[in-house]
Amino acid sequence: MFKVMFYSPRIAPNTGNAIRMVAGSGCELHLVEPLGFDLSEPKLRRAGLDYHDLASVFVHPDLPTAWNAVLPGQVYAFTAHATTSFADIAYQPGDVLLFGPEPTGLDAETLRDPHVTAQVRIPMISGRRSLNLSNAAAVAVYEAWRQHGFAGAV
Repeated sequence: MFKVMFYSPRIAPNTGNAIRMVAGSGCELHLVEPLGFDLSEPKLRRAGLDYHDLASVFVHPDLPTAWNAVLPGQVYAFTAHATTSFADIAYQPGDVLLFGPEPTGLDAETLRDPHVTAQVRIPMISGRRSLNLSNAAAVAVYEAWRQHGFAGAV
């Protein structure tokens, strides 16, 4: 399945929502430190409900360590500054869907990282800054999964 990577997430409920989403979709969630919260925070636990034990969640101390864990898949960096729509990508199992911290998104250095295959965006109405992190990740995962006929779903 696909790998969702949150680079330095800041808001516990967004990560909790993502935990629930990866549990339901069969994806992995990779969290790259520093995190803006403690993984034991009640808001994170509440958002993830009882799905924590059903989710594959990995925490990495830094981006180089995370790359070692998720490669060799293609890495798609989601940013409002890209010109390519995320829906124009032909996703393959093992691909990495990379998202930056709230509220800034991925920084220029990370976007230029040689491991990043392409920068993509989720279309929005003009004048809007971004989607909520967990919502954007869910939109991306379900498009990638849809392309593969929702393999494994009931």
